Amino acid sequence: MEDTESPVREGTTAQEKDRVLMSNKPLHRFLQKEPRSLGIVLFIFGCAELLMGFQLVGEEASNKIYVPFWLGTLFVVSGICSIYADLHPTKKTVTICLSSYMLCILGITVAIGYRVYGFTHLTYLHFRYRYRKWDTSRLAQVICIESILFISSLCAIPIFIFLCVVACFALKSSRTQVIVQCIPAPPTTTSD
Repeated sequence: MEDTESPVREGTTAQEKDRVLMSNKPLHRFLQKEPRSLGIVLFIFGCAELLMGFQLVGEEASNKIYVPFWLGTLFVVSGICSIYADLHPTKKTVTICLSSYMLCILGITVAIGYRVYGFTHLTYLHFRYRYRKWDTSRLAQVICIESILFISSLCAIPIFIFLCVVACFALKSSRTQVIVQCIPAPPTTTSD
């Protein structure tokens, strides 16, 4: 059966909250890992990705498939889901968080692959336009923005992996139930 009630109610004292959070239930173990603070970090990463993506509009970087926009949106959504799951921990919210974390990991791997391709293309363009002062300075700025986004994506991967593991453990049942069904053998008739 699913626990739909929040484990920590409003109006409880700090001592009661500590006692509830030190419980061994799976959802309480999820709350012990502070998904709200990690959700805030992911939200900030997402906002930074979105805002820096506006600087890349029209550039020959990862904007061909709009990486900063959809990856930033994924980060923001998973950050909001983490914050909501911390405030209202149920198996449904943790499952939604787990799916958003896995989707973000997949998106980061696609973005990293495309950004590596973009770096090679940008360094080629930087070499090609090395005698044009304006073009080289603009390409250097784009390479810096792309490298900042690349590093922030690399920093977000361990957070997402950690949150995936914690969410998987939170979804495991603390009580294993086995249903044994006994089906009687059909009556045998012996004929002599």
